[in-house]
Amino acid sequence: MSSSGPLEHLASVVAALEREPIDASGLRALDDDDLISVTELGAAARRLLDARTALIAGELARRSRPELAQAGLAQRLGHRTVDELVRVTTGESRRDTATAVNAGRLLVALEYPFGAEPGGPSSSDSLPPSPAHLQLAIAALRAGAIGAAALDAIRSGLGEPNERVSSAALGTACAQLVGAAATLDVDRLHRLARSVREGLDSEAIAERERAQRDARSFRLMTLPDGMTRATWLLDPESAAQVRELVDRATSPKRRTVQFADPDDLEKAARIADDDRTPEQYASDALLHLLLVGADADSSMMLGTGAPSVRVLVTARDLQLDAGSASLEASAGQPDGTVIALPTVQRLLCSGTQTPILIGSTGQPLDVGRSQRLFTARQRLALAARDGGCRWPGCERPPSWCEAHHIDQWVRDGGETNVEAGVLLCRHHHLLLHDQGWSITRAGRSPDYELIPPESVDPMRRPRSMPSRSREWLRALAS
Repeated sequence: MSSSGPLEHLASVVAALEREPIDASGLRALDDDDLISVTELGAAARRLLDARTALIAGELARRSRPELAQAGLAQRLGHRTVDELVRVTTGESRRDTATAVNAGRLLVALEYPFGAEPGGPSSSDSLPPSPAHLQLAIAALRAGAIGAAALDAIRSGLGEPNERVSSAALGTACAQLVGAAATLDVDRLHRLARSVREGLDSEAIAERERAQRDARSFRLMTLPDGMTRATWLLDPESAAQVRELVDRATSPKRRTVQFADPDDLEKAARIADDDRTPEQYASDALLHLLLVGADADSSMMLGTGAPSVRVLVTARDLQLDAGSASLEASAGQPDGTVIALPTVQRLLCSGTQTPILIGSTGQPLDVGRSQRLFTARQRLALAARDGGCRWPGCERPPSWCEAHHIDQWVRDGGETNVEAGVLLCRHHHLLLHDQGWSITRAGRSPDYELIPPESVDPMRRPRSMPSRSREWLRALAS
């Protein structure tokens, strides 16, 4: 990066930016041409920083290679993967983190080809070679000509060489795409790269369709304001079926259909006059179809009947009919969702929700040493109190966690009760036992602290393990 070293180089860049604070009035004083020039300079600076960030992420990935297991940098610091380490350290999104790490691996492999590091090809520090057909794009990223997202678009769009398309042909295509990247956004660049590949290889179209089918997925992501975004990737055939259902639900509101059947005319008029927007109506219609379908046919899932949701509420709030409650945390919503008491009453009336009452101590259940394993009801109590894995920075929900005895059953004579247990995901549960971490409780309160091993912190300073359950915190405060 610089003859003065990467640490000093980036420190000087940050210091230079800090000396020039953002000044909106200064931008307003620019004419249109200068404003466009500033925009272009800002993009160039971003690309150059992109390359450095990616290279750093690549080195982190090299030091966290899977074959190093718990000796790798990411796992030694308590992170499951290098992506998680980069995301927590930088505060970037999962998508941006994955893009930076993927580009970083290519950058590091380009600078240190397979076998180029000390020890030759058998060296444990060696990386697989960077794809030959992408070397121009990788070099362009390093020079700041394109960003990490553009490199990822070219890589994924072109695909890999095979018996029908040589690496040299893809390399020529890559050079053309690097040139086109100067005038295309990332999405259009990816479409162009895919089109170029299919032009070189007609069988790639069928392969793309198979890949699209394999890539289908459904994910839920909680937004900062508490709403949840559903990301549903559909192959073209599946999308056509879903689109037809949405069109049937919303076409009367868009005034695009005519009906001869009087019953259909009446239904269309009712839908058209509904106060909901077409988007709101489509959301409610799809949810209704899911609920009815789950109750009618559960052959593709465990359990039967309509979905059941656990509601966490303090006994005091429910008794006084005041305050609020929350839904239990889940994989896509690690902090749960705050709901009003009238909503709780409505959900409880439906009979498909399980209320979990939390007392003022935050410890709803205690069965001592009557058995070795935590019971199902104790697991519910731990989920209500902890809200998921309590390892600092981990977002795994209760359903992905194991109950850990903070006082070991045999060594310490630990009791199987909620006060002496804490939820940890499997990764952090294994890390705790294998690497010498420990957990302590402050007196008899349900506050817990994580004690690192000397290899991580010679002083073994305690780290707070806050609960993610809002209702447990409210119970203690009341």
